[in-house]
Amino acid sequence: MIQQLNGQQIVIREKKLYVERYGSNDKPAILYLHGGPGESCNDFSYHQAERLGEHFHLILIDQRGVCRSENIEKDEPFGFQDLIDDCEALREHLHIKKWSLIGHSFGGFLALAYVRQHPDSIEKVIFEGPTFDFELTSRSLIRKTAHLLKKYGQHEGYEKGLLLAEGDHSIRELTEEYMKLSDELGENRMEIYRHNHNNPTDYYSFYSEEEWDEFYDRSEHHYNLLREEGKIFDSLLDDIKFVENPMLLLVGKYDACTCDKHFEVFERDAINGEIFIFEESGHTPHYEESDKFKQIIIEYLQKL
Repeated sequence: MIQQLNGQQIVIREKKLYVERYGSNDKPAILYLHGGPGESCNDFSYHQAERLGEHFHLILIDQRGVCRSENIEKDEPFGFQDLIDDCEALREHLHIKKWSLIGHSFGGFLALAYVRQHPDSIEKVIFEGPTFDFELTSRSLIRKTAHLLKKYGQHEGYEKGLLLAEGDHSIRELTEEYMKLSDELGENRMEIYRHNHNNPTDYYSFYSEEEWDEFYDRSEHHYNLLREEGKIFDSLLDDIKFVENPMLLLVGKYDACTCDKHFEVFERDAINGEIFIFEESGHTPHYEESDKFKQIIIEYLQKL
């Protein structure tokens, strides 16, 4: 059994961030950046804290304003750059010279932006099912949603989805319409993301339903502020070619978030990049194929 160093709020840049740490300080450090925006690190912690904590000093956070971190007040200045600045300030606070990153989904977008601004703070970057371009990802998710609607006999939703995916719409329209369209799947909505359903996360292990309701409200506010600011809608695909740090792209075979264009650009432009495909996963190999995920992370980060 590994030692849990803490799971607590730490004041970073005048705001309380929820931080969990596993393993020991003398091991190579990893910072995990969750997706969403606003998803929290809970599911990664549930499935990977003990697995990776045996080998690394694993640090997980709920990003500023998300879930167990302090909420963002009304009229409080907040934007995407705050998330990058928080990461770097946390590294300094923990006296970590360099760490590696694992960025899942939107966390991959954040990890790419972070390594572009602070390459000397980071050893290696691992992207798990990332988006580097919200428009491409939204169109890809809409296509998958359309086909799932067809699978469940909702042919009107299928036709609507195909038209939406190929239409001339702004990124904001695509994101909003995707959320509406995906809701039409009801209890089958998670099929957009998950392929292997054998390793669920017990979300209510540590918190009550009332606490989760409060966490979700904070996260929704966080997401709405980022959406209003709009920087998350700027494509980062062009940034890949400027990163000299080693980078690993991890994608589930059935993941619609990291579309073909992401693969094409990463394969072409990454100076020091590798790609690995999880054959039995959708968007979340860290719990769909948790043991395989652990193995790949260890091999990559321990490789000279």
